[in-house]
Amino acid sequence: MSLSELQSLESAHVMRSYARMPVEFVRGQGALLWDADGQEYLDLLCGISVTNLGHCHPEIVAAIREQAGALMHVSNLFYTEPAMRLAAALAESSLRGKVFFCNSGAEANEAAIKLARKAKPGGGIVVVEGAFHGRTYGALSATPQEDKQAPFAPMLPGFEAVPARADALAAAVDDRTAAVLLEPIQGESGVHVLSEELLSVAQQACEEHGAALIFDEVQCGMGRTGTLWAYEQTGVVPDAITSAKALGGGLPIGALITGPALAEVFAPGDHGSTFAGGLVTAAAALAALRLTRDEALLRGVREKGAMLAEGLAQLPHVASVRGRGLMLACELTVSAPAVARNALLSQRLVVNATGPSTLRLLPPLIVTDDQLEEALRRLRAAIAL
Repeated sequence: MSLSELQSLESAHVMRSYARMPVEFVRGQGALLWDADGQEYLDLLCGISVTNLGHCHPEIVAAIREQAGALMHVSNLFYTEPAMRLAAALAESSLRGKVFFCNSGAEANEAAIKLARKAKPGGGIVVVEGAFHGRTYGALSATPQEDKQAPFAPMLPGFEAVPARADALAAAVDDRTAAVLLEPIQGESGVHVLSEELLSVAQQACEEHGAALIFDEVQCGMGRTGTLWAYEQTGVVPDAITSAKALGGGLPIGALITGPALAEVFAPGDHGSTFAGGLVTAAAALAALRLTRDEALLRGVREKGAMLAEGLAQLPHVASVRGRGLMLACELTVSAPAVARNALLSQRLVVNATGPSTLRLLPPLIVTDDQLEEALRRLRAAIAL
């Protein structure tokens, strides 16, 4: 089927909630993608930080095939080994509490909001400006961006957004606060690293007022910043983290992971999901988690991230570079959406713009130095167009 035929099908039958680029991808391997015409692309977006281990990693594919050939679904009314093993691996690798499985980052944040509200009934949720926690109603209510909230107002009550400053956050947290929900690195708004001072003050305020500190690691977790979890580089240990995107190695899965203090809040019937912790996605996630925990891989993320950041800073029309590990953004003095489109269509390089002047890069953690050098060359050409 041709691209024009796909576009006709979309126009006739698909709700217009996405602005797609005019490319159909049909195959992927590692950091490379191929379109329907056989053209090869270098992928520095990873499906928005999903395929962190590259496309079709052979060990993840093998895990999926083996499990799909044995059993795909039975529901959470019964025990399945992949989900139980994955919960243990996630808890052991992080906060050493318990895990609730779901299907996406927004669902993980919804679960976190419900958990915090049950732990402290009637309490409010404090978030910071620039946050993005998802598009379902609770997660959207925690996402203080007018363009995303306004079409669906009114939002759910009980959310307070403050500037991303330590003093503003400290002033907002009191005895009525159930939780502070933060992305250690804000992804969708353009890769903004929250200061260590802000995170430390958030922890202190939560401890003082009996509130939960929850880190949204949906985009910045699973090795993206050079440690398995982003909080490991902050000096702050939250009460819970949310994970999704890269957790399934390309398949949809989300998780709310708690520390001991919140581990027993949910009781049977408090929350649930038909497909959560399904056998195939859990098997894929077990493989992805095992591969991502490799210290050599994580060290390479830190080293390659520093190399890429330095290279980006030397490109024309790049005013600044920010981020951590292989979660980077550069601020341009020219149109970022135009550069992203030029990169895709003329240079076969996949990146994306998160705003008029912000270009986001989320390369696979297994990207090679040579591929990063080639990406910089292609990006330079795209900026020059």
